[in-house]
Amino acid sequence: MTPAPLEKSTERLSGRVPSARPVDAGHSWLAVETVEAVMSKVRVGGFSISLDGYGAGPEQSLEHPLGRRGQELHQWIYGTRFFRAMIGQDGGSDGIDQAYAHRAMDGFGAFILGRKMFTPSRGPWRDDGWKGWWGDNPPYHAPTFVLTHYPHDPIVMEGGTTFIFVTEGIEAALEQAKAAAGDLDVKIGGGVETVRQYLRAGLIDELHFALSPVVLGQGEAMFAGLDLPALGFRVTEHQASEFASHIMLGR
Repeated sequence: MTPAPLEKSTERLSGRVPSARPVDAGHSWLAVETVEAVMSKVRVGGFSISLDGYGAGPEQSLEHPLGRRGQELHQWIYGTRFFRAMIGQDGGSDGIDQAYAHRAMDGFGAFILGRKMFTPSRGPWRDDGWKGWWGDNPPYHAPTFVLTHYPHDPIVMEGGTTFIFVTEGIEAALEQAKAAAGDLDVKIGGGVETVRQYLRAGLIDELHFALSPVVLGQGEAMFAGLDLPALGFRVTEHQASEFASHIMLGR
């Protein structure tokens, strides 16, 4: 199935609801106009997994942000025009991977990350000036809520990203993210355990997995103990490129 055109890539749930204004001033409130109501979604986009179901390699560290061999999962995105522009380079491929890469970051007004998506450190925060993996201008360009057990002051970055640290759990983070996003969607950006927590809680509307032709053998398992059909998910779209099979699931 062909991906939706890029300019229409962010879908919305809509319905007809009464407005708070009369259609005809001469009839006052006897007739009511209907307007489109827009509901935002909670989405996982561009999440790469191996053939054996791992979304990251083992032993994350400063030298291996994605775990050992974790970078092999993302070969599908590295050559796209989207990714090259994100890192300040020209060129890149179009086609299937480019379309899905664009969709994976399009239409979001807020992001939620697990702590390992922000730092390799564990335990209480260190006063070491760490501001994330991405340099001064992270790719989010929106409020980004980081799940943690330890309080941390917000960090304002270039390009519109502010890291906001949430200690009250996944539902509190989602409530804050939805408020920040307005009519736009909220992205659960990972890592694996963060996505799993939101899935178990029934809080995700749509998933995009990029199934890479890689076998890791060990790492962070995405699907262990999860019954996606029981959670209401079905495959809504799938398309393969040279580097990945893109699979969309919705409820």
